[in-house]
Amino acid sequence: MDYYLSWRCLLLVLCTLNSMFLSCSGCFLEQRASLMDISSRLIIFGHDYENQMHSSWGVGDDCCSWKGITCDNSTGLISHLDLSPIDQDMDHMEEMEGLQGLSKLKYLDLSFNSLLGGIPGSVGKLVSLEVINLNGNVMGGTLHSTGLRNLHNLRELHLGSNELSGSLPASLFALPRLEYLDLSDNLLHGHIPINSSWNLRELRLRSNKLSGSIPASVFALPCLEYLDLSDNLLQGYVPINSSSKCSSLLQTIRLSKNKLSGKFSFFWLRNCVKLKQIDLSRNTDLVVQVELHGWVPKFQLNTLRLSWCNLDKSMITEPNFLRTQHHLRFLDLSNNNLPGNMPDWLFTNEATLVYLNLANNSLVGSLDRVWQHQTYLKQVNISLNLVEGQLPANISLMFPNLTILDVSHNIISGTIPPSLCNSSIQLMDLSNNRFTGEVPSCLFTDFYALNVLKLSNNSLGGKILDGVSSFSGHLWAIYLDNNKFEGTLPRNLSGDIALMDLHGNKMSGELSTSLWFLPSLEALSLSCNGLTGAIHPGICTLTKLRILDLSENYFTGHIPNCSTVLPLEFLSVSGNSLSGFPSAFFFSSSITALDLSHNQFTGNLEWAQYLSQISVLLLSRNKFVGQISSNLCRLQRLSIIDISHNILSGSIPPCIGGIALEDPDDYEYGWPSIGITYSTGDYAVGMYSSHYEPQGFTFTTKGNSYTYGQNFFMWMSGIDFSSNMLSGDIPKEMGNLSHIKSLNLSNNFLTGLIPTTFGNMSEIESLDLSGNKLDGTIPWQLTRLSSLEVFSVAYNNLSGCLPATGQLGTFDVDSYRGNGNLRSCTSSSYPVARNGTGGNARGDSDPIIYVVTAVSFVLAFWATITFVFCHPFGQRVILKL
Repeated sequence: MDYYLSWRCLLLVLCTLNSMFLSCSGCFLEQRASLMDISSRLIIFGHDYENQMHSSWGVGDDCCSWKGITCDNSTGLISHLDLSPIDQDMDHMEEMEGLQGLSKLKYLDLSFNSLLGGIPGSVGKLVSLEVINLNGNVMGGTLHSTGLRNLHNLRELHLGSNELSGSLPASLFALPRLEYLDLSDNLLHGHIPINSSWNLRELRLRSNKLSGSIPASVFALPCLEYLDLSDNLLQGYVPINSSSKCSSLLQTIRLSKNKLSGKFSFFWLRNCVKLKQIDLSRNTDLVVQVELHGWVPKFQLNTLRLSWCNLDKSMITEPNFLRTQHHLRFLDLSNNNLPGNMPDWLFTNEATLVYLNLANNSLVGSLDRVWQHQTYLKQVNISLNLVEGQLPANISLMFPNLTILDVSHNIISGTIPPSLCNSSIQLMDLSNNRFTGEVPSCLFTDFYALNVLKLSNNSLGGKILDGVSSFSGHLWAIYLDNNKFEGTLPRNLSGDIALMDLHGNKMSGELSTSLWFLPSLEALSLSCNGLTGAIHPGICTLTKLRILDLSENYFTGHIPNCSTVLPLEFLSVSGNSLSGFPSAFFFSSSITALDLSHNQFTGNLEWAQYLSQISVLLLSRNKFVGQISSNLCRLQRLSIIDISHNILSGSIPPCIGGIALEDPDDYEYGWPSIGITYSTGDYAVGMYSSHYEPQGFTFTTKGNSYTYGQNFFMWMSGIDFSSNMLSGDIPKEMGNLSHIKSLNLSNNFLTGLIPTTFGNMSEIESLDLSGNKLDGTIPWQLTRLSSLEVFSVAYNNLSGCLPATGQLGTFDVDSYRGNGNLRSCTSSSYPVARNGTGGNARGDSDPIIYVVTAVSFVLAFWATITFVFCHPFGQRVILKL
């Protein structure tokens, strides 16, 4: 017995010594093995892990010295594991059994990788975890099956910017030590189930699909410091009132971009003495009151965003509340229709404003009192008001740190001061004002901070671009459209310019070949000028060009045949005198809108089948010939097609009825645009975006031409095959176009009946079948078209009764004229005259009426004779006479 006892003691001593040795070396073998298992899996799923930031792993026996690893000083066990970021595609992290070997892990950071699948199941087994950071991955699934409810020591949970779905589990808010919860930028829905969470300090649920009302328990959390519920579907009132006692620790309230309503008074926040940020913007039904009620707030805000609210109109005219806030850095009161004078008191020497947005209100007055020295100010947006005055000559000295200046859509006049070239402005928007004179050339050449220059819709003149040939290094976009600039573009243009919009001026002459050697050019608009000559083959070198508008000029000749297809998404050359067969220049698979209308192009339309992404195809008023091929039906993203006023012949292919003609989910994002975004501060404040979109396109419907832009698919989908030489029957399959809003087949040689299936076009607003050889009756099914506003079947061979019910019964005789056998079948049975006059004219006649009248006369005559000479009573009458 003593023998076995001594061996047991020896074994215990050896184990203790072994543990002490491993502990002193800084890494237990079991934990080292777990890390190497994780490392091997990262090599499998990340391919080249050894070249990443954790390449120190495996070097030496002490894993506590490896990068991203921290061990506990007392136990020697790994307490912190930081694998962020390693820029890998780490799939199936739930299979990483090595994580389970780190049983005493307190801090785990796997953020900003590319984790797929759900939250790793092994994470829920690490019961010692206090902080989990899985932000910025691609994780999906729900939060109910992750085992997070077992992490009773958890203080911080970072799961933002993933693809988590489902509802919020109440068990998550019941974690006893949870202080920080970030689930922003996910796909979560349902209600917010807060019931306890008494230790919660920060709650970030921004950018989900959460609905219902805001729980009153949110504002009862005693330790709450930061609350962000913005960009959800929350509705109802904000659960706080004059008797509420919100947390005295509360510093940030962000409830923007919801559907909140009711009343919200700043007086209710009087106990929030540490309040720094309030964002209630984009709650259009929320009435925001700022009356002081005789009290002076104890809090001092640095951020106040109330854009697109039902804001108290006294915010500017009686600025008692704002005058109490001496540390405001970010102020946004835009889009509230606020009246009164421009609040020059915001520009005092004591002001600390960095960001000011008063856009889209009804402010009046002059800028003369506004321009005062401001050291901190970086962004000013007073666009869409009624402000007058001029820009000060020394504006760069008054705002030495200004980066964004937007005074567009006002009544500002005068000239543009050259001192702007010495400022730090990156984006300057002076468009839609009354500026006159010439543009200082230094704005193009020596304004090194400037990225975007917008001078559209003024009365500026002089030589286009003031004759400069080299743009400054940082100039990214120039808007000079709708002014009075003259002349030709300068020769030998150079620079990294990406966008030039010069449309609507008085430019003339031929284009310099150097225009096509601006390698960074992505968007170019020269429409509505007086430019002449041919389009130079040098255009083929613009390998980044996505938007090109040369419409409404005097260009002639053929389009260059480029050996390399340009990445065009929008192309318009309408309203010129271009000719020839459309070359491969148009065959870009990325093109979304193509407008070749009002030219002299020839050939057939077989080339159009290769425009796989096209949604707007306008080819009217050219000289295209041949038939409409069934290959055109491959264009399943089409929403508008206009091939009217050409020389197309043959029948309409039935497969046209299979084109969806509806808006795919990605139309809004697929419409071509380029842009740039500036930021001052975090995501919620100081953001300013400048995006350029094409002018749009023109489509004729309801007898008028309308211009459509990015959101055209919300208003219009249509087919115009009018004024060609099409023949044959109208395919009944066209009735499957249930989303079509405009159909024009007029002025062709179509025959046969009007398809009864047209009654299925439930959204149609304009239907024109006039000027054909259609016969038969008007189908009664068309009376179901409740959205129809314009209708014409004039000048066909239709017969039968005029529709007297539904929407068709509301159209006048012009819609039916020129159909000799078409008549009203109500009380006045007159036909519709061939000459287009009303059917009740004196000269109108009907052979049937003549026959009936003659027969009636004959029968009456012989009945009278028989009665007089054969009946006794009749004979007595005759004798008495």
